[in-house]
Amino acid sequence: MIRSLLFVVVFYLNTAVFLVLGFPLLFGKRSWAMAGLKAHARASLWWQRLIVGTRMEVRGVENLPKGPVLIAAKHQSAWDTFALIPLFEDPAMVMKEELAMIPLYGWFSKKFQHVFVARSKGPAALRKLIKDAKERARDGRQIVIFPEGTRRQPGAPPAYKPGVLALYEGLDLPCVPIALNSGLFWPRRSLARYPGTIIVEFLEPIPPGLPRKQFKKVLQEKIETATARLVNEAALSANPPPLPVISQA
Repeated sequence: MIRSLLFVVVFYLNTAVFLVLGFPLLFGKRSWAMAGLKAHARASLWWQRLIVGTRMEVRGVENLPKGPVLIAAKHQSAWDTFALIPLFEDPAMVMKEELAMIPLYGWFSKKFQHVFVARSKGPAALRKLIKDAKERARDGRQIVIFPEGTRRQPGAPPAYKPGVLALYEGLDLPCVPIALNSGLFWPRRSLARYPGTIIVEFLEPIPPGLPRKQFKKVLQEKIETATARLVNEAALSANPPPLPVISQA
């Protein structure tokens, strides 16, 4: 717990330093700001490895095509929101519109030209989501979405939202699913951090053009099956993290 608390302090100090010292990047090229975003992620992962002993392993990179693509990633932890970013050439993250209102963080998110969604606006929000995502894809960027919209405990029942279905239909791009087991090592709603290896796995792309119901079924089966395998792999390791008590919420 001492190592966990030390890392939490260092992580937020590291983030504050990047935000403050990186402030001039708000007035430069977007590519410069994106380089700063990736540097923050790499620095955070380095501190996590140094203090807590948590490493990162990436599998299946051969499944990630070049150019614009839809990425649908499992979401178990706050770790996912920064650690995945350096894995892509030029990602545009789908995120809640409210986050754009946060000083500095929101300003940078706009500078990065992420894709914001106002979930309370229903169909209108989905139409704008598709419009903005198409613009980012035309620029050759990877559109990254967490299909469940919020963090889910490892082993919790899946809860996929309509956003990923709308993007799949609207973008007409291959969709690359991502499985991971980050929630075991960086649990949600907890200050605890655990040593071990977080595994991120790119799965085989789903081609565009599938009917909506079929796409959802294939996507969910791919992500949930692979994620369960990665969670089980961590549970059987020499020094396993504690398995969470499953919440249905």
